[in-house]
Amino acid sequence: MPSSVLGMGSSQGWAILGVPVDCVGAIAGGPPFGTELSPAALRDLGLVGRLAGTDVGDLDVRITGPDRDAVSGIVGWPSVGSVVAATRTAVTGLLADGRRPLLLGGCCTVLMGAAPAARDVVGRVGLAYVDGHVDAYDNRTSPTGEAADMPVAALLGRGWPDLLAAMGAMPVIDGRDMVLMGARDEEEAADIGDLPDQFGLTMYGPDAIKAGPADLGRVARDRFASVAMPYWLHLDVDVLDEAVFPATDYLMPGGIDLPQLAKLLRPMGQDPLLIGASVGCYNPQKDPDRRCGAALADVLVGALG
Repeated sequence: MPSSVLGMGSSQGWAILGVPVDCVGAIAGGPPFGTELSPAALRDLGLVGRLAGTDVGDLDVRITGPDRDAVSGIVGWPSVGSVVAATRTAVTGLLADGRRPLLLGGCCTVLMGAAPAARDVVGRVGLAYVDGHVDAYDNRTSPTGEAADMPVAALLGRGWPDLLAAMGAMPVIDGRDMVLMGARDEEEAADIGDLPDQFGLTMYGPDAIKAGPADLGRVARDRFASVAMPYWLHLDVDVLDEAVFPATDYLMPGGIDLPQLAKLLRPMGQDPLLIGASVGCYNPQKDPDRRCGAALADVLVGALG
């Protein structure tokens, strides 16, 4: 892999890229809504300056069409494929230039472009996935058809063929190179059954985080360090308890709190093998006083700064 990529965490600031999408699917020509507003809100809260990052702007992308496509089974198809392809191209360019991307979503759809880009540049790549869900539905099994239900499944090579084609060779990431932290959706767990075991996913629930968040962050970091594997970090804010962070669209009890999240992320955020990160599912429309956004910015600065 390029020497400019290895070790970038110790020397490179963040190249901050907005991907303003919402997997619910916008009405074409309608005003921005939901998680589309997240990149702008986090910038307004001073995130770029506080991270001493470089703002590389927003991708000109949008998931449009709130209906589930009859053929693919994906809400907003084919615009989802366009978002994935554009994100993959942009992140590939940043990484190839030796830069360290931080993607401000938007929703978790962004990962289906970012992770393939990391693979394209460095080869074998790992994934640290901090999320209240496993996100291992595919276009047929998802109860909603929303692309944000599908990132982990798609990275493993499960899903609509045209979506997988936009991501390149499959699987993008071997299941044994994924560490998932925070999933607690019981209905999803029943739906996907033993799929995590089939793919060799390493999973830690919220209780494992609460028992020692910094320790678990180090476990994940050291997992990748043991084989000198660059990895991507993805955060979905629904890993947080609904009482702690109500500004997201998929509220669930039993999640972690903000100090625990900060402690979990920091060992990875300071790791030279971390080549990029993404954050998704913050909805500023549910945060009129921006208290949740400010708390999220504090966590990101503390972990990644």
